[in-house]
Amino acid sequence: MTPASSAPKNTTPHPGAREILVDAEIDELPEPEPTLVKTRGGLVFLGICLVLIGLNLRTVFSSFSAVLPEVTADAGLPGWAVVVLTTVPVTLLGVFAPLAPILARRFGAERVLLGAMVVLTAGLLIRPVDLAGAGHLPALLAGTAACGAAIALCNVLLPGVVKRDFPHRLGLMCGLYTTAICASAALGAGFTYPVFTATGNWTSALWFWALPAAVVLLLFLPLAIRQHPVRHNAADGGANVWRSAVAWQVTIFMVLQAMMSFSVFAWLAPILRDRGIDGGTAGLIVSVSIVLQMLGSFIAPGLAARFKDQRVINTVVALMTGGGFALSIFGPTDLIWVWTGLLGLGQGSLTAVALTMIMLRTRDSHTAAHLSGMMQGVGYGLGSTGTLMVGQLHQATGGFSAAGILFLVVGSLAAFFGFRAGRNRYVGQPN
Repeated sequence: MTPASSAPKNTTPHPGAREILVDAEIDELPEPEPTLVKTRGGLVFLGICLVLIGLNLRTVFSSFSAVLPEVTADAGLPGWAVVVLTTVPVTLLGVFAPLAPILARRFGAERVLLGAMVVLTAGLLIRPVDLAGAGHLPALLAGTAACGAAIALCNVLLPGVVKRDFPHRLGLMCGLYTTAICASAALGAGFTYPVFTATGNWTSALWFWALPAAVVLLLFLPLAIRQHPVRHNAADGGANVWRSAVAWQVTIFMVLQAMMSFSVFAWLAPILRDRGIDGGTAGLIVSVSIVLQMLGSFIAPGLAARFKDQRVINTVVALMTGGGFALSIFGPTDLIWVWTGLLGLGQGSLTAVALTMIMLRTRDSHTAAHLSGMMQGVGYGLGSTGTLMVGQLHQATGGFSAAGILFLVVGSLAAFFGFRAGRNRYVGQPN
């Protein structure tokens, strides 16, 4: 392993099982230098920091849903607030995604990641605060919004930094990075309710997740401030993704998978508890389902890349996800582990193949970066309508049956657009 400062750059896309990392800084002039570390040990420490950042990017979603009934009852949250709190962080992933490359050109990716971790830690600390005379709602809204904005910046920049600094260990780092993100959601789902049980206080259960974020912030601080950012300019390159039918098919596929993915984080635990499953068991079921997402995310990209087109695999994993979600609502509770397991395998595979489409449907790194930006901006922005609709349907009907029907429809639409996106065509090529 060589220090990152002397590691060669690798910006050639390759549709392999692990090659789903896109460099958000690919259009910068001059070309960004790798993170400055002087020793092999320093490079290992950098890798650990980047993986640990990934380990904090989903706890905000799954931790809140794990104690949603307790928060709603104790804080007296109105129905609209529950819908907003489950929707806003996902929406902000799309709103702030386009700002990440702009900030990186001005301040450097490492310092932007550091700033994002500061904001994330602050948001997690603010989230459970009880303001005198105003209650919990203002802090919940402000803290959740801050977390969503911070995660958006990390979502965009972190994969590119991993790819830029570890081209010689890309498979390993991509595996660790994607596993860390899945593990983040699983940890939030699995440990929040036990912390609540131990402390008897949901505010402590939510505050708990500020601790790992603060630790990573302190670890990454010396590395980030040591970098000397160089002002960069944006360079043109790649096909115009906004005018490409292929790009829109891939993006809509991403929208539909995001609608289901973030609804799992926000609503699966409340759905299970609504079906009579206790909070601790519900959290464990969601954690195991998310762990199975990891398995799907490992297997599916490599399988997809083996074929000339991905129509079959895209269709199958979309139907698995929509069907698993619906069965988690309608199926017999005696088989709830089977339904949520099907959902986990399907969702992990669906998310991974949607991201893999970035590489499989582009011919160069510039176009891949532009398609990634389009998919994150539009995908997360519109993907948040999934959590919004589940919340509204729950408020209107008092249950989750309508949401089950919704996700049968969403899964079917994802299968249709996945079939279209899976054809062996490229962005910029006539449809």
